[in-house]
Amino acid sequence: MDAALTVRPARAGDAAQMAQVHVRCWQETYRGLMPDAVLDDPGFPAARERFWTVVLTDERYRDNRAAVAERDGEVIGIAMSGPPLEAAAAPARQLHVLYVRAADHGTGAGRTLLEAVIDPAQPAALWVTDPNPRAQAFYRKHGFVADGTTQVDDGVREIRMVRDARHPR
Repeated sequence: MDAALTVRPARAGDAAQMAQVHVRCWQETYRGLMPDAVLDDPGFPAARERFWTVVLTDERYRDNRAAVAERDGEVIGIAMSGPPLEAAAAPARQLHVLYVRAADHGTGAGRTLLEAVIDPAQPAALWVTDPNPRAQAFYRKHGFVADGTTQVDDGVREIRMVRDARHPR
């Protein structure tokens, strides 16, 4: 891990590598929490690539911010924030995606990606899988707290975490 970490805005040409990281991180993170048939679906990588291509090129997503973390020209982490999916949700910014390959946990990539898509002083919300103690601890370290709201998405329990504008750095 000697090579420098670079975090930059995502571009349409990153969609394939972003999809690879997305699928790999789901497999590393959600194995045992969601069906293997979902995680190992041969069409999963292509579906994620289509998703990222749309997010990075379609005007409907112009208010989103997407970033990639690279080491030696290889994408090792991805992040995206945007308006909340729930119409009445506050705050106005939601973290939709933040994944870093397990081999790169603890390198600062997650923090740098988070700060690239949401200003550290900006109020924000996110949904995180429960149980997922590592991710929940990471978000607490960055000022997010569980607000008691839960949901089940595709059979996976999630908790909402929020951060107000005054959180300590």
